Amino acid sequence: MASENSPLLAYRLLGDEGVAFSANGAGGPGGASARKLSTFLGVVVPTVLSMFSIVVFLRIGFVVGHAGLLQALAMLLVAYFILALTVLSVCAIATNGAVRGGGAYFMISRTLGPEVGGSIGLMFYLANVCGCAVSLLGLVEAVLDVFGADSARSSGLHVLPQGYGWSLLYGSLLLGLVGGVCTLGAGLYARASFLTFLLVSGSLASVLVSFVAVGPRSIPLTPRPGPNGSSLPPQVGHFTGFNSSTLKANLGAGYAKDYTTGAMMNFASVFAVLFNGCTGIMAGANMSGELKDPSRAIPLGTIVAVAYTFFIYTLLFFLSGFTCDRTLLQEDYGFFRAISLWPPLVLIGIYATSLSASMSSLIGASRILHALAQDDLFGVILAPAKVVSRTGNPWGAVLYSWGLVQLVLLAGKLNTLAAVVTVFYLVAYAAVDLSCLSLEWASAPNFRPTFSLFSWHTCLLGVASCLLMMFLISPGAAGGSLLLMGLLSALLTARGGPSSWGYVSQALLFHQVRKYLLRLDVRKDHVKFWRPQLLLLVGNPRGALPLLRLANQLKKGGLYVLGHVTLGDLDCLPSDPVQPQYGAWLSLVDRAQVKAFVDLTLSPSVRQGAQHLLRISGLGGMKPNTLVLGFYDDAEPQDHFLTDPAFSEAADGTQECGSPALSTLFPPPRAPGSPRALSPQDYVATVADALKMNKNVVLARACGALPPERLSRGSGGTSHPHHVDVWPLNLLRPRGGPGYVDVCGLFLLQMATILGMVPAWHSARLRIFLCLGPREAPGAAEGRLRALLSQLRIRAEVQEVVWGEGAGTAEPEEEEEGDFVNGRLGDAEAEALAGSANALVQAQQGRSRGGGPGGPESGDGEGGPATALTFLYLPRPPADPARYTRYLALLEILTRDLGPTLLIHGVTPVTCTDL
Repeated sequence: MASENSPLLAYRLLGDEGVAFSANGAGGPGGASARKLSTFLGVVVPTVLSMFSIVVFLRIGFVVGHAGLLQALAMLLVAYFILALTVLSVCAIATNGAVRGGGAYFMISRTLGPEVGGSIGLMFYLANVCGCAVSLLGLVEAVLDVFGADSARSSGLHVLPQGYGWSLLYGSLLLGLVGGVCTLGAGLYARASFLTFLLVSGSLASVLVSFVAVGPRSIPLTPRPGPNGSSLPPQVGHFTGFNSSTLKANLGAGYAKDYTTGAMMNFASVFAVLFNGCTGIMAGANMSGELKDPSRAIPLGTIVAVAYTFFIYTLLFFLSGFTCDRTLLQEDYGFFRAISLWPPLVLIGIYATSLSASMSSLIGASRILHALAQDDLFGVILAPAKVVSRTGNPWGAVLYSWGLVQLVLLAGKLNTLAAVVTVFYLVAYAAVDLSCLSLEWASAPNFRPTFSLFSWHTCLLGVASCLLMMFLISPGAAGGSLLLMGLLSALLTARGGPSSWGYVSQALLFHQVRKYLLRLDVRKDHVKFWRPQLLLLVGNPRGALPLLRLANQLKKGGLYVLGHVTLGDLDCLPSDPVQPQYGAWLSLVDRAQVKAFVDLTLSPSVRQGAQHLLRISGLGGMKPNTLVLGFYDDAEPQDHFLTDPAFSEAADGTQECGSPALSTLFPPPRAPGSPRALSPQDYVATVADALKMNKNVVLARACGALPPERLSRGSGGTSHPHHVDVWPLNLLRPRGGPGYVDVCGLFLLQMATILGMVPAWHSARLRIFLCLGPREAPGAAEGRLRALLSQLRIRAEVQEVVWGEGAGTAEPEEEEEGDFVNGRLGDAEAEALAGSANALVQAQQGRSRGGGPGGPESGDGEGGPATALTFLYLPRPPADPARYTRYLALLEILTRDLGPTLLIHGVTPVTCTDL
């Protein structure tokens, strides 16, 4: 039952405009007091400025000139279609609950988990850092293009010295200005962005008016260098005003060489440049920690910004195609200045968009970094980013990011950085689409966003589109980014992250498992696809650890359930004592490295609890068909936690992660002579109950004597060879059975064969023993068994053993079914015959070692491999419950000193010779 302390109780539902979050979460710095930005200032303005950037002033002519108006509009539609798919996913996630600081990182990490979210969050942070540097380098180039001392332009004041060092100095000064604004807080940033927005809007307005107000004119173009260092003849571009001939000439594509790089353009390269400028839809989401109502502001503001920028881009494409000839568009990407009513206003717009884009990237990066630091995914390396001012401004993260931007400025590779930045942005966009897709596919009841204009089709298309664009823009950067994401995810997985966020992978697994369980129809079961599905009843795992691992090897990809019965009556208890135990048992499964489920129950007796588990464990077509029990004997319980390396713990009783050690969660082994929770009568009754329910039964004795390498997950091929002995006939009734082998005997053969498929048992040799009386002709039964083994594809050595050849054994008389266990023979006679069978088995074990009788504990002898494990036929319990104790005593005599032994009784057919 879930805790009654719901997270919803921490929300202030009355009296506040928004939800206040703890300052130590990953939310907005400083809590509710820092949430003061409106939708317009916090989302619309930064998103518009980021999506415009410098492209709106310097790349309109490039796109229309090379691609033509029709292809340019097609590129714009495709680019915005891809962005719109991600916007839909952002809106859905943002309206599904409270969004804290970190923007896209918060959305991704709280959906896909800390491993994927942390890796993509760090990449998105680096993208914003590099994006800030790219904007600053672009601004420096734009300034030097007009005011540089070496500028090729005839107009302008050429007063600024140029060179790598000077460019670095100018970029550092501009970075200091941007960093100062961001350090002083989101409020000053919002006001600065709004001022920038006004300047850019005024500049664009002047450009739009100029298209209409300015008459036709010829515009001399800057001479381009030709081959061998000579200059090409000067060219002249023409602004024709609105002219149908100009429009007709500009409709089709006319790809040529880019005069800035000398590379031949094509559809992909022009589209990549256009898409580079359109990225920036997360600028508003990155400010989620400072927004008054992020769940409303992020979707509304982002949609408004995307629609506005799309309208402006479309309008500029149309106006350019109507009024400018192709020469002007292809040879002067900054032609807006040449046709403007007041050219300086265009320069102001160029500088303002670059400055605003750098501010948006820097403050967005600082918020992502602060959220990463608060989540403590990367340890002390991000500790300085946790520092905040009294007003909640994460100035530590701003300074941290400022230092990284400064390092990127040292590289100065604008074109290379631009491709990497765009690819990293696309990785984050694809992750947001994947997050929304996962939530939609998981069909979780709590995923009910108020924004409903999306579906799993849009999410899936968004993921595919972003991945396609990554490789279209830069295949190398795309491959490198995916590799980096994988390495970071592996690092975070190894380091371990928070488990309280909730993993959508668990919801997806639940959804898929439920779907396939419904399709798993028990009515379509067939014997050729049979596999063991085990229920292992465990009293105290300290003494059952070897059996727990052996059962894991026997399951052969089938269901494996660890069952435990807690004694008690719920009517007499204040709460259920079983539920708190699940954590300890699941930790046991993890530490033992077994693939098992855990099922616990509360019952007045172990027998009733075992009946509960046999009936209700599993689900649908995955239910246990075999009960596994430890043997009931007087052996002193061993504490395997003390000797098993996987359970070695610190001296203070805690594990490395700080959680309580398993030794403190399970009681110590039962002291010798102390009372047991299960009586011999109930033990045998539990076996009888399982057989009545048509369940196979396995009783395991002395499994603690198995060599550790036989219980490991690796290969046992380098160890000494061992035998696995199978006695498929009932040794307490060796001559009264139907034929030479029955259903139970075939079940023994199947289980032994399954064990031989495990890598740790590959070197074990399977031996099958058949018992014959002295008067029986040898070879007949062996021949029939070899033919059967050939049909069943079982490789084994078959040996006929004459009953009575073991030391002290005597040939039994003819007996009826159940004579030994049902008491038709005297106790002394039954015990003598059980002892004879035991001596016969020991004789064969000793013969395999070249020595006399003895248990396998004596190790390998010179005569051959020792017997590692013995499979014996388990006879049915007697019909009379009063004979249960005598039955158990006979089993103890039968298996005494045999070493690791499995007594098995199978009731269902498990082998098939058909395809």
